[in-house]
Amino acid sequence: MFTGLIEDTGRVVSFLRHGEAALLSVDTNLPTADIASGDSVAVNGACLTVTRISGRTLTFDVSPESISRTTIGKINSGTLVNLERALRLGDRLGGHIVSGHIDCAGLLARSETRSGNQLLQFSLPAEHARYLVEKGSVTIDGISLTVNAVSREGFSVNIIPLTYSKTTLSQLKPGDMVNIETDIIGKYVERLTAPWKSEGGLSMKTLAENGFI
Repeated sequence: MFTGLIEDTGRVVSFLRHGEAALLSVDTNLPTADIASGDSVAVNGACLTVTRISGRTLTFDVSPESISRTTIGKINSGTLVNLERALRLGDRLGGHIVSGHIDCAGLLARSETRSGNQLLQFSLPAEHARYLVEKGSVTIDGISLTVNAVSREGFSVNIIPLTYSKTTLSQLKPGDMVNIETDIIGKYVERLTAPWKSEGGLSMKTLAENGFI
């Protein structure tokens, strides 16, 4: 699990495809002495396993699933990526609960500067947009952000100068794709309430009968 608070922006050294999988190597300023083979690190929001450490370079095996569901398959040598080590029990949860399991790729539709802040508007597939709520949480390329507004076309977020300068968001331009992970709570609620939906839908009565209220 992660928090969505970026610890470092690393630079891709190489991305070598082998069949439908790949080997990704990233240079980082993270304390690699404290990272072991087998540890989880979020790379642009995608949870990957460290398979080799050499000096300041971390190497990851990237599965076909990760390549098909994220933007990682489109990165090149020299690309900057957001990095975060896994959350430790007892750490402060400064962002929100992030699994590192990307739901979909979204598209930056618009970028606008307002009073020193950056307003970014994204579009994403409708089947994932339903998990977004105004003032709820969303993860974009591994960054924990608050949803400003939700529309039929997508959603918008406000980026303060510190977040904008310390992450890869400053490199985005309209048309670029990003990794999106919606709030995990909404997905579990939908799954757990599915049986009642198939039996005629939820109501105050069914919630009361099953001990929710």
